[in-house]
Amino acid sequence: MREPAFTETVQIGIVARDLEATMQRYVDDYGIGPWDIVEFHPENAPDLHEHGKPVRRSWRLASTMIGRMQWELIEPLDDESDYARFLAEKGEGVHHIALAPSNFDEAVAAQAEKGNDLVLSGTFSGYRVAYLATDRDLGVITEIFSAPANVDATSDATSP
Repeated sequence: MREPAFTETVQIGIVARDLEATMQRYVDDYGIGPWDIVEFHPENAPDLHEHGKPVRRSWRLASTMIGRMQWELIEPLDDESDYARFLAEKGEGVHHIALAPSNFDEAVAAQAEKGNDLVLSGTFSGYRVAYLATDRDLGVITEIFSAPANVDATSDATSP
């Protein structure tokens, strides 16, 4: 058996139409929270690419921990992003699962060899991020990341 490409499941990413309403439902109905909120715009996501092409997108996300797993809610703020297309085509729901790779660059290269393009890639708060088109093989997009040596990512706000 070969060495695993991924070593840990770290996050579930869910696309939502209304971030505040969705967070409130999670808090009220399931006691899930509090949520850290971050907003991304072309100014703080300057090297964003979708399917290998540079793009300018905006979205808000909220994250919280449930045990060792981060839950991330994503509200697209434009009509063209991969998140907006997902919402239009499939409605609210699980968009991706984040997995820790054995090696970020090797995982990206291996997916390219399989013909799986990068759905979304860029650097956010020092993290290199790649959404791999594994939905044909695994049933869901896989997000991998490479953390910076000095993690200094802070959220804009905390809600409920």
